[in-house]
Amino acid sequence: MITDTQDGPSESSQIMRSLTPLINGEEAFGEAGEAGLWPSITHTPDSQEEGLNDVQEMIKTEKSYPERRLRGVLEELSCGCWWGEDEAELDKGDPGHSSRTRLDRERLKSCMRELENMGQQARTLRAQVKRHTVRDKLRLCQNFLQKLRFLADEPQHSVPDIFIWMMSNNKRVAYARVPSKDLLFSIVEEETGKDCAKVKTLFLKLPGKRGFGSAGWTVQAKVELYLWLGLSKQRKEFLCGLPCGFQEVKAAQGLGLHAFPPVSLVYTKKQAFQLRAHMYQARSLFAADSSGLSDPFARVFFINQSQCTEVLNETLCPTWDQMLVFDNLELYGEAHELRDDPPIIVIEIYDQDSMGKADFMGRTFAKPLVKMADEAYCPPRFPPQLEYYQIYRGNATAGDLLAAFELLQIGPAGKADLPPINGPVDVDRGPIMPVPMGIRPVLSKYRVEVLFWGLRDLKRVNLAQVDRPRVDIECAGKGVQSSLIHNYKKNPNFNTLVKWFEVDLPENELLHPPLNIRVVDCRAFGRYTLVGSHAVSSLRRFIYRPPDRSAPSWNTTVWLLRRCRVLCNGGSSSHSTGEVVVTMEPEVPIKKLETMVKLDATSEAVVKVDVAEEEKEKKKKKKGTAEEPEEEEPDESMLDWWSKYFASIDTMKEQLRQQEPSGIDLEEKEEVDNTEGLKGSMKGKEKARAAKEEKKKKTQSSGSGQGSEAPEKKKPKIDELKVYPKELESEFDNFEDWLHTFNLLRGKTGDDEDGSTEEERIVGRFKGSLCVYKVPLPEDVSREAGYDSTYGMFQGIPSNEPINVLVRVYVVRATDLHPADINGKADPYIAIRLGKTDIRDKENYISKQLNPVFGKSFDIEASFPMESMLTVAVYDWDLVGTDDLIGETKIDLENRFYSKHRATCGIAQTYSTHGYNIWRDPMKPSQILTRLCKDGKVDGPHFGPPGRVKVANRVFTGPSEIEDENGQRKPTDEHVALLALRHWEDTPRAGCRLVPEHVETRPLLNPDKPGIEQGRLELWVDMFPMDMPAPGTPLDISPRKPKKYELRVIIWNTDEVVLEDDDFFTGEKSSDIFVRGWLKGQQEDKQDTDVHYHSLTGEGNFNWRYLFPFDYLAAEEKIVISKKESMFSWDETEYKIPARLTLQIWDADHFSADDFLGAIELDLNRFPRGAKTAKQCTMEMATGEVDVPLVSIFKQKRVKGWWPLLARNENDEFELTGKVEAELHLLTAEEAEKNPVGLARNEPDPLEKPNRPDTSFIWFLNPLKSARYFLWHTYRWLLLKLLLLLLLLLLLALFLYSVPGYLVKKILGA
Repeated sequence: MITDTQDGPSESSQIMRSLTPLINGEEAFGEAGEAGLWPSITHTPDSQEEGLNDVQEMIKTEKSYPERRLRGVLEELSCGCWWGEDEAELDKGDPGHSSRTRLDRERLKSCMRELENMGQQARTLRAQVKRHTVRDKLRLCQNFLQKLRFLADEPQHSVPDIFIWMMSNNKRVAYARVPSKDLLFSIVEEETGKDCAKVKTLFLKLPGKRGFGSAGWTVQAKVELYLWLGLSKQRKEFLCGLPCGFQEVKAAQGLGLHAFPPVSLVYTKKQAFQLRAHMYQARSLFAADSSGLSDPFARVFFINQSQCTEVLNETLCPTWDQMLVFDNLELYGEAHELRDDPPIIVIEIYDQDSMGKADFMGRTFAKPLVKMADEAYCPPRFPPQLEYYQIYRGNATAGDLLAAFELLQIGPAGKADLPPINGPVDVDRGPIMPVPMGIRPVLSKYRVEVLFWGLRDLKRVNLAQVDRPRVDIECAGKGVQSSLIHNYKKNPNFNTLVKWFEVDLPENELLHPPLNIRVVDCRAFGRYTLVGSHAVSSLRRFIYRPPDRSAPSWNTTVWLLRRCRVLCNGGSSSHSTGEVVVTMEPEVPIKKLETMVKLDATSEAVVKVDVAEEEKEKKKKKKGTAEEPEEEEPDESMLDWWSKYFASIDTMKEQLRQQEPSGIDLEEKEEVDNTEGLKGSMKGKEKARAAKEEKKKKTQSSGSGQGSEAPEKKKPKIDELKVYPKELESEFDNFEDWLHTFNLLRGKTGDDEDGSTEEERIVGRFKGSLCVYKVPLPEDVSREAGYDSTYGMFQGIPSNEPINVLVRVYVVRATDLHPADINGKADPYIAIRLGKTDIRDKENYISKQLNPVFGKSFDIEASFPMESMLTVAVYDWDLVGTDDLIGETKIDLENRFYSKHRATCGIAQTYSTHGYNIWRDPMKPSQILTRLCKDGKVDGPHFGPPGRVKVANRVFTGPSEIEDENGQRKPTDEHVALLALRHWEDTPRAGCRLVPEHVETRPLLNPDKPGIEQGRLELWVDMFPMDMPAPGTPLDISPRKPKKYELRVIIWNTDEVVLEDDDFFTGEKSSDIFVRGWLKGQQEDKQDTDVHYHSLTGEGNFNWRYLFPFDYLAAEEKIVISKKESMFSWDETEYKIPARLTLQIWDADHFSADDFLGAIELDLNRFPRGAKTAKQCTMEMATGEVDVPLVSIFKQKRVKGWWPLLARNENDEFELTGKVEAELHLLTAEEAEKNPVGLARNEPDPLEKPNRPDTSFIWFLNPLKSARYFLWHTYRWLLLKLLLLLLLLLLLALFLYSVPGYLVKKILGA
C-alpha cells in the first residue's frame, strides 16, 4: 500500500510503505524453511530456459552457429544432472534428514533416476545436434525443461503459498499467488528463493474460473511488493534487499507487537525521472478480427502511469514509429540501485473494435536503459538500440515488438539537462512524436520487385466464389498492385508478371519491416472483399546482393570451390587455359572412395582419402581363400527395374549406416577442448561411468565394423537410381528456387481452447516471388547480355500461359500402413486425383497387407495451372459399405514443372537405348544440355573431338560409343552430355543441382487424424509437355511374379543318433528313427520318412524322397505363400517367408507321443556345405564356430552331404544328437515336369529299398522274428541249458511216476 504524507520532521513529501510481518515469533516451520530439493535441480531450469531463449533468438535473427549454443546448453544440462545426482547421494546419507518420510525418500530415488536418464539423453542429443536439425532438437530440449520444472516442484508443500488479495467493498476482486519456495531465505546463497528480498512486480488476476482462458489474461492491477520468508532467528536479514534511504517506524508500545519488524518504512530520498518509450513496430501479431487482420495499438505501463500509441487499421505488422514520454516519475531509493535494477515496463497490445471494448492480443515486459544525471548521453550506451521483445498471449507466443526504452534522471537543473528530442515533426499525425533520429534505423533506398505468377485454391468468401481477384503488396507504407485476373476459373494466372516499387528500408536487415500480401476480390459496384492475407516477416531470403568481384578473396574462393568439386567427383585437374577437365570413370565404386572435403576459414581445400588402395590389397592378401570370388557382371536379360531398385535400396541403407556413426560435425570439433574441460570437473564415479560407456561404444563400433566387413560381398554392377527416404521437396528446398508459394490466411487465430490451427485458416495460395535490392544496381548487372528491364531481376522466367502436360505417376509400394480392419490388417488400393480426373484402382486391391507392393503406373493429361495439385491416396477396400481413407499425400506439380532443378523427368545415372535401364526422357542428354545452356546463357555445348564436350570453362570426357540391342557399337555424344548434366551444379552462374532418376518416400496423412503419419508411400512423378515429342511407353514396374520351383530332398542315411529307448526283453539302448522335413511356412505339408526300427548304433537307412513345390521371389529371397486365413475369409492372403528347409529327427513310439531328438534349419540361400563323410560332420558346422563355405541351392542346384542335428540340453546348451545324409535338388517347374519323380520310393524314378539290418522290424507284428532275433540270438545257450534241464526233470518225473507201479508188480509177482 502506497500513501503520501505531507507532515513529518523534514516537512517534505515522504512515502510510507506498510509491511506485514509474515513470520513473527517462534520457528513456525523448522526445517521446512530450507530448500525442499537440492539447489542444482532447483536452479538448473532457470539457466536452461535462459539458454534455450538465446538459441531461439539466434534462430529468429538468423545469427550464425545456433547449434553451438544449443550444444552448450545440453552440456550444461548433463553436467548439472550429474552434479545434482551427487548432491542427492550426499543428501541421502546426511543424518540431519532422518525426519524425512517414506514419500520423501521414494521421491528422492525417483528424482535420481530421472536425472540420470536425463543426463544420458542430453549427452546423446548433443551428439545429434546439427545445423539442419536445430529446430527439432530445440523442441526436445524444451521437453527437458518441462520435466526439470516438474521435478523441482515439491508435490507435498510443507509451507503454504502466499496470497495477495485486492478487496473492494469487502469483496475479493483480484489476487496473486506467490510460491513460498521462491521467497524462502537461506544463509546459503544457492538455496535462497529467486524472489526472496527483492521488490517484485505482481499482476493480479480474476479469481475462480474467470481467471482462466483469454478472459483472464488481462491484468486487473499491478502491485509492487517486497517479500521475505524465513526463520524467526533470521529476521534481522529481512530488510537487506530493500532500496536504501528509508527510516523505520516502530510499533507503539502496549499493542502487543514485537519491536521488530517495523510496521512501516518512511523513504526520505526520491529521484525524478523521465521515461521515453520508442515504439517502432510489431510483427506477426495475433489475428483478432474475422478478416484475419487486427487494428492494433500498444498500451505502455510504468509505475502508476500508462500511455497508448495510435491505432493502425487492418494490419498484423504495425509500424507505429512513435515516442511516448512519461514525465514526473518519482522513484525511491539510492541512485546506483535504480541504475542497476530499474522497475519493469509492461507493454500490452490490444485490438481496437468499433463496438465494445478493445480485445487483448498479447503482453511483453522490458527493462529500460537508465541514464543518471551525472552521465553523458553519448555512445556506447546511448542512444539505446532497438530490440525485439517476444509478445506472449497466455503461454503461447503472439508476435514480436521492436522498441527501445530509456529512463533519464532529471538533475537539479530540471529538464534542460535532458537530451533534446531531435526528430522529424510529423505534421500529418498531429502531436504524435516519431522515434528520434539517433534511435530510429538508418534508412536506404531499396527497390522491391514482385513476381506475380498466379493464385491457387481460393475458397469462398461470404458464400460467394472468388471470380476477379487482385493482389496488393505493401511494405513500410509503400506498395504495388497486381493486374486483375478477369476470370479466375478460366485462368488463375496474372497477365503482367513483374512490377516494382521503391521504399526506404533500414540498412540493418534484422530491422526490416514485414511485407504484407493481401488478396482482394473485385466485386460489383466497386466493392472489394478481402480474401486472405500473408505477412512475410523476414525479407532476408529475398535480398539480392551483387557479388563483390573486386574483393581479393572472391576469385580465390570460387576457384577453390570448383577445385574441391572436381576432386570430389574423381575428375582431373584444370589446364593452364582455365579449363577444368572432368573425366568419366564409371568403374570406380562409390563406397570404396571415402573422401572428405574441408574448406577452412583460410580457404584451403583439403582432400583426404581414408583408406589407401595399398592397404586394401594387403587386407585382401591376408584374407586368402576366405574371401569369395568376385561376382561376374550379371546378364542384362535377367535384370529388370526391380533389380535397379533393390540395389539402390541397399546403397541408401549403406549411406544411412555410414552417416549415423559420423559423430560430431566439423564445426563441433572446434568445441571439443571446451567440452573436455567441463568433463574434467566430473567426480570419480562419473569419470568411471563415462569411461565405461566410451569403452562400450568403441567395442560396439569396432565389432559392428568387423561384422560388416567380413560378410561383405562384391556387388554386381547394376545401374542404380536415387532413393530418397523423404519427400523430394525437402531435398530441393520445396522447388522454390524462383517461384515461391505463400499461404493466404483468414479468420481469427485460435486460442488453446479453440483448437483451431493455421491449416484451418488457409483460404488459398499466392504464387510469386520477391526480390529486394539497393538502388542503384551495379552497372555490370544491367549490362549483361540479354538483360530485359521489363523482368528486372527475374530474367529468363518461362511464360505462365496455360500448358497441357502428360503426368505419369509411378507408385512403387507403401510401408507401415495404419490398420483399417478389425483383424489389424488392411486391403489397400491406390486412388489418384488431379483436377477433374479421379482414378480408383479398386479392382486391384491387395488383401490383408500393411506393406503392399503396388508397382503401378498411371497416365493423366492435365492443364497447368488449373490442374496442378496431385493427390495420391491409399484407401482400404471394404466388401460392405464405403471404403475408408487410410492416408493421402499432395504434390504441387507446378513448382516442380517450372523449377530450374528440372523435376519433370529425372536424369539417369547412365545412358542406354535398351534393357532395364532404358532412357525414358523424350529428349536425349545432348538436347537437354543444349536447352539448359541456351536458357542459362552459358557458352556451349561444344562437342568434339569424339568423347569430349566443353560447357563454359569445363571440359567433360568419356566414352564415345554406345552398344545397341544387336551388340553393334555406334558413335554417340550422349555419354559425355550426360556427364555434363550430372555436374551441371558446377557450371558458373546458371548451375544448379538437377533432379536425378529417383524414388521419393512421402508420408500419408489423414485429415481426420491431423499430424499423425498413417504410413509412407514410395513413388515418383514424370511430366512431359504435350507440345514436345511424345514419351515412350511407361516403365514396367509391375511386381515380380514369383517363379515356381520344386525342391527334391532325398534322405539317405542317419548316423550317431542318440538312443532313447530301452529294449523290453534285453534292456539295450535303441531308437526307432524317422526323419521329418518341411519348408518354413508350410508346416501343414510336412513329410515323414518311414521308421528305421530298433537301431542299436544310431545308424538309420531310409532312401526316402521329399517333394516340396513352392513359389520363390529371387530379388527378395522369399517364398511366396497364398492361403486363406480362415474359412470365412473372402480371398487369399499373400505371405512372404524366408526360404528355409527344416529337417528333424524323431524317435517313434507306438503307445505314446513321439520323442524329438534333434533338428537343423537350412537357409536355402546361404547354408553350410555338407560334409563328405559322417566323421567330418561336426556340431560347429551349424553353430558357425568353424569357417565353412556357404552355398546357395539356387546357384548350386544340387547339393549332397552330411549335416549335424542339434538339440538343447538341460543347461540350455546345444548338443549334437545325430547326423543326417541328405541330397537337395532344385528344379524349376518346367524342369520338374519334364523329369518327374515319385514321392518316397514310388514311381517314376523309384529309389532302392534301404539295406537295413534284420533286426529292423516291429516286434509285436512279427513274433517269430522277434523270438529268432531277440531271444534266440541273445539267450541261445541259456535256452539250451533250460531245455536240457527240462528234459532231465521230465525223465525224473517219469521215473518217479513209474517206480511205484513197478515195485508193486515186483512185490506181487505180477
